[in-house]
Amino acid sequence: MAEIKIIGTAHVSQQSVDEVRAGIEDFKPDVVAIELDTARFTALKKQARDPSVSDVLEVKNFNSLLVQWLLAYLQRKIGIDVGVEPGAEMKIAIAEAEQRGIPIALVDRDIRLTLLRFWSSLGIIEKIKMFWALISSIAEIDNGQEIDIESLKEQNVIDAVMEEFRKFSPNGARALIDERDAFIAHQLILLKVQRPEGRILAVVGAGHRQGISNYLDKPDTLPPFDPLSQEPASFPWGKVFGFGITAIFLLLLAAIAFSGVGLNILLYAFLFWVIIHGILAAVFTLLAGGHPYTALTCFCVAWFTSLNPMIHAGWIGAYVEAKVRKPPISDFRKIYEAETLTDMAKIPLFRVVLVAALANLGSLSGTALYFIFVFPVLNIDPGIVISTGLHNMWVFATGWM
Repeated sequence: MAEIKIIGTAHVSQQSVDEVRAGIEDFKPDVVAIELDTARFTALKKQARDPSVSDVLEVKNFNSLLVQWLLAYLQRKIGIDVGVEPGAEMKIAIAEAEQRGIPIALVDRDIRLTLLRFWSSLGIIEKIKMFWALISSIAEIDNGQEIDIESLKEQNVIDAVMEEFRKFSPNGARALIDERDAFIAHQLILLKVQRPEGRILAVVGAGHRQGISNYLDKPDTLPPFDPLSQEPASFPWGKVFGFGITAIFLLLLAAIAFSGVGLNILLYAFLFWVIIHGILAAVFTLLAGGHPYTALTCFCVAWFTSLNPMIHAGWIGAYVEAKVRKPPISDFRKIYEAETLTDMAKIPLFRVVLVAALANLGSLSGTALYFIFVFPVLNIDPGIVISTGLHNMWVFATGWM
């Protein structure tokens, strides 16, 4: 019967590095399973090809990429504070296994799939909370707050952190923790089948150790593997919301037109839509450090993209920003090596992604503010205008029919 030993590590811990080295020396495994996928494995070994800027623009998953960069920055800052490079324990596991000729098994799920499932699982409130918590954590680390890394590997501390994360973001915890626990457990069970008499040493993050162990002890509780390795088939709430906003806006214009308040009110209602979306998209673009040409572009297109759920002002702004800034491929490395957030914000590629995220936020804010302030600005009673307009539209439609 194959024997599995699990080492739970902290990704920026010198003690974890020592534990991994000692574990390989003492356990003498026939295979070393590590919590990495192919992309992160090649990145750790400096063999990965950085994606081109056009790859980033084509995927359009700017918010998820921004979260990934900020998480990497936070982990790196913690690593610098404690004198350990992030991922050092995985590097030593790879180096020790290769030196001894021990096969390496990559047992984690593709990071891009995990991030996609994570981001799409979050509601709008959870996404806002996640961004706020991430920025707050970075601010605390940048201000010199110390973290006891080794204490984070203690099971009672891990349980408390996991429980807090589940309260904070239950959907995010499921995608980042529970699903990966199950995925890794599936991979380890497969290794047991392939090596029935072998010794398997698994090097995983401390937060995954208990969940994986539970699944290995009770394999019948494992969820099916295929759903864990597929892109989420979520309902397109974003597109539904976008088309709903378009329908409401067009219905509002039609109601104003048929209410008899005058053509000038209809024209002002439309101009207000154009101006508020344009100004907010442009201001948020400038706040992101975007070029004035990019801000002008976002100003011009925001009114239209806010009515078309298939395209966003931030996407167009990102293309323009990339054309103006011309970020080199080397910017990817610079982002992961940035010493401060200020340094990161000066990197052209980071600005491209930040512009996309904030320009979209500005346009979305414009939609909310429009429906709040359109009637006070136009100095009309919404109840009377809409009811009169809808009544006249009905009379017109039934009379025409």
